[in-house]
Amino acid sequence: MRYKFIISVCLCALSLNGISQQKNSEELQYLTAAWKGERFADGRPRVSDQLIERAKKIGIEEAWQILVNEGYKNQFEGNWKMVHDNVPVVGRAVTARFIPSRPDLEQQIKARGKEEGRKGNTNAWPIEILQRGDVYVAEAFGKIAQGTLIGDNLGTSIFNKTGTGVIFDGAARDLSGLAKIPGFNAFVRDFHPSFLEEVVLGGLNVPVRIGSAVVMPGDLVISEREGVLFIPAHMAEMVVAMAEFIALRDRFSKDMLKSGRFNAGQIDNEWTAEIKSVFLEWIRKHPEEQQISAGELEQLLKKRTW
Repeated sequence: MRYKFIISVCLCALSLNGISQQKNSEELQYLTAAWKGERFADGRPRVSDQLIERAKKIGIEEAWQILVNEGYKNQFEGNWKMVHDNVPVVGRAVTARFIPSRPDLEQQIKARGKEEGRKGNTNAWPIEILQRGDVYVAEAFGKIAQGTLIGDNLGTSIFNKTGTGVIFDGAARDLSGLAKIPGFNAFVRDFHPSFLEEVVLGGLNVPVRIGSAVVMPGDLVISEREGVLFIPAHMAEMVVAMAEFIALRDRFSKDMLKSGRFNAGQIDNEWTAEIKSVFLEWIRKHPEEQQISAGELEQLLKKRTW
């Protein structure tokens, strides 16, 4: 029964018509039940555009620590090759699971795709559903040679739709062409000149494994040179707010240590009423920084999840 369920999720997730689409939406809503906000028509959690913009400014180390302290220990993956070292990929995950090809299975998948009006190879199908702010996240069992999910043409299509990039546990081709797409980036296992072969799409917007990380459709993706962090949608607002506060606290702490107003022992331990008061005054004098109230400060200090 368990295996039948898994196969059903993988195959039915490829269909976007009528009853199948409704079943997929219900399944995705069930798996992401902790998310209470807006959703896309397919059931995928819709983290807000405003939160995505805020997420572009937070540090991956702080966000990782917050998740680990909350029990989410399988959300980071490193060891990537990139098109650009200094272009982060941030947005909502659209997930795809690719599997080694098997003639009978691939025939059925492609036949159904043709009935639904899909065109091209199955690696192009996830691109059809991408929207602005999405990040295409693909599990492709780490395949390099003949595991190239995109080249510069598909890369251009992806960037035109999303304004972001891709995270592939697989490969890409046409590195020089991809590098000419301003603002685009790809985190991949490697680049290879071969074309995609012996690979077929086995699941669209389903849970995927990217190395040691678990990714759900709608997860908030953030990245830096050291790797990629997948933040569960229902945790995104809290993680971003806490990461912003930690960064703010660190800037204040450095200012106080440089000025000699407080020493390291005072700053690194529970803050006194005097330090809290000085902190709030420091924020008021720096309008470019995140503005918080005394009540918000108390709540943030109580959490101590960093």
